[in-house]
Amino acid sequence: MSKIIGYASGVFDLFHIGHVNLLRHARAHCDYLVAGVLTDEAAGHKGHKPVVPLHERIELVRAVKHVDEAVVDTTLEKLEAWHQVGFHRLFKGDDWKGTTRGKQWERDFAAIGVEVIYLPYTAHVSSTNLRRIVSVLAATNRH
Repeated sequence: MSKIIGYASGVFDLFHIGHVNLLRHARAHCDYLVAGVLTDEAAGHKGHKPVVPLHERIELVRAVKHVDEAVVDTTLEKLEAWHQVGFHRLFKGDDWKGTTRGKQWERDFAAIGVEVIYLPYTAHVSSTNLRRIVSVLAATNRH
């Protein structure tokens, strides 16, 4: 039996417990987990540039015990990542389920036998929320 390779990608900015949860849950569903860390350009869908530089984000993700390998991910088009990595399962937070992009991933990957697995999203924390909190604190401390 061949080993099941999983792929979980994200910006992984302002690394937090939600990121750890995603990677931990993903690793439980595969034999070898590759984490894709989105470039600043690919992360543009968030509407802002990541706070933490790419080379630091990838090192943080590499240091997580659930991750077997971390690679730079240059696009939200996960078929390109599949060509690079050759994974059997794509892991995404369940906040992507039912979205236009999530449905597209499901169609694209069903055609090549790759399973899309949605994992629980840690709703109480996100890099976007952390960024907001830091901005408010910074503004408050200026006065």
